[in-house]
Amino acid sequence: MKYAVVIEKTNNGYSAYLPDLPGCIAAGDTLEETEGLIQEAVSYHLELLRENGDPIPEPQTTTVLVEA
Repeated sequence: MKYAVVIEKTNNGYSAYLPDLPGCIAAGDTLEETEGLIQEAVSYHLELLRENGDPIPEPQTTTVLVEA
């Protein structure tokens, strides 16, 4: 499965979250660090859902880029 990840620039670096996996977040100093951390967070998040017998949400979010 592929989930959409939103990465935002913050005052201190970057933060990331997945609209389809509430509570799955990460933050880092660099974009590269944040990408790696959110990948780890997704793995742990899904592992915990499985361990608890909770359903794995299907990806629902679609992203597009628009020119301004």
